[in-house]
Amino acid sequence: MRAADREYVFAAVADERRRIASLLEGLDAEQLATPSLCAGWDVKTVGAHIVSTVVDETSAFLRVAIGRGSMARAIDELARRRARLPSAEIAASLHRCADRPTSPPLFGPLDPLADILVHGGDIRIPLGLPFEPDPQLAALAMEFLTGPWPFGFVPVRRLNGISLCANDIHRTWGSGAEIRGPVAALMTAVCGRTALLHLLDGPGVPRLRRRIGLSARA
Repeated sequence: MRAADREYVFAAVADERRRIASLLEGLDAEQLATPSLCAGWDVKTVGAHIVSTVVDETSAFLRVAIGRGSMARAIDELARRRARLPSAEIAASLHRCADRPTSPPLFGPLDPLADILVHGGDIRIPLGLPFEPDPQLAALAMEFLTGPWPFGFVPVRRLNGISLCANDIHRTWGSGAEIRGPVAALMTAVCGRTALLHLLDGPGVPRLRRRIGLSARA
């Protein structure tokens, strides 16, 4: 990825972090406890996870992963630890670290972009708030999610034999049974969220729905 493109992605991620921080500041206790679209986490824990991905060092994730036997368990534990803090502190931390560029080894800057956009939906949709990510940014996230390294987002073989066609930006990923719809709905669906499946159509939808139903949290 060119340096200019990386800076564009870093700026987009920073902006979304600030948006989510401001959103968290305005939520009451009931809203913070609302189950998110990320299975097992409420809205507050999703916010805590977003902070954790920026603040907690790779060594911390690896140390917990070794102790717990998997990176998924490490991610969950670190998010839950941070979720014990007051929501105001979580939001303040997210504001403070918003501009910190994140580009994990192997995965690059599109990994945190996909993470922040998908988790933005995990928070907003259950709260009945508009979820309207920039289609061009969502398309960049889809490049990562449909690529060779979507670790922690899309299980192996979930998208085999499926063609994902964004009808709002005229982009297609993969090949096979077609699924058509807005890129934001495609993005959340490939990550195992069913909340926007009603916005998708095409012969590939039943196949994806079955695979999501058989999968653990993506």
